[in-house]
Amino acid sequence: MTTSPLVLVANAGDGSVSTFRLDNGRLERLAVTEGLDGCSTFAVDASRDLVYAGVKGAPAGILTLSLDRESGQLTPKSRLDLPDGGMNYLALTSDGTGLLGAAYSGGYGISCQVSDGVVGEPVSKIEFPNLHSVLPSADGNFAYFASLGADLVAQYALTDDRRLVPLQPETVAAPAGSGPRHLVLNNAQDAVYVLTEFSGEVLHFSRDAHTGTLELQDASTAYDTSKGLGHSVFGADPLTNHYIWGADLHFGAGDSRLWCTERTENTLGAVAVTDDGSVSAPERFTVTETQPRGFAISSDGAYLVAAGEMSTTVSLYAVHDDDLELLQQSETGHGANWVRFV
Repeated sequence: MTTSPLVLVANAGDGSVSTFRLDNGRLERLAVTEGLDGCSTFAVDASRDLVYAGVKGAPAGILTLSLDRESGQLTPKSRLDLPDGGMNYLALTSDGTGLLGAAYSGGYGISCQVSDGVVGEPVSKIEFPNLHSVLPSADGNFAYFASLGADLVAQYALTDDRRLVPLQPETVAAPAGSGPRHLVLNNAQDAVYVLTEFSGEVLHFSRDAHTGTLELQDASTAYDTSKGLGHSVFGADPLTNHYIWGADLHFGAGDSRLWCTERTENTLGAVAVTDDGSVSAPERFTVTETQPRGFAISSDGAYLVAAGEMSTTVSLYAVHDDDLELLQQSETGHGANWVRFV
């Protein structure tokens, strides 16, 4: 059995997930699993070879699939219907017993228990406008939701039965009109970083590991300021107006580089993170797939795979500090927007 990592890519336009094997700096497409209507997010339990995919339809839902690592095929196991609308972001607790979701159009977030791959009915539900992402802390004791519509991060304790209990305060403000979108926690778990869609910034929040509470510390631009992009506003077409259109962010190897995408100019750039957690703007940018909504970085930080909403290919890069070397482009499908290494 090969130990080479797999890369999963959701193709929302085709309702499919492509499975690639990464071996010696090359991607090989092993399989394309279809029948995943509008899939634009999934969470992976690598230890159990399970994938939890958000799908659309009437009603929308969360589909549990088993992953065959040799063939790359995904096989449906169970389904949870979501009559209030589909998920835009899914995240698992580290032990695989809790699944968190954020629904953008529905304006709600959920927390569910998971047993043997079966996702139970939500045990908690929160409501904020245009929730875009959610992540648990590494110890599974806390959860954080980013609300693009309300310019805030909501913070909760996670109980043993996966209920959400508001911290005090329940929310932490982001700059007005910034549009918080995706978030990550650092390895030390003492900081949360949020990429904003409208202002194209990385916001640095310090985190109290004991209480779980956040406090905004500083911020940095994450887009190419030489391109003359304007500050976006909710409901505006960023392409027509040449506005900032931030999307995704992930740490590279260690916590010194925080890679970010911007979709109007199709760029990837690495925000620098110092030892004290503060952030500074990228020094260079790489033009990548068209409208790069999602990307992922290998666990060793050596490779980055980026997908574009208006492209049918993914790009594989070798990562050299804050620079990217294009190694390959590989066909995946229409509307590619979510990437994860497995």
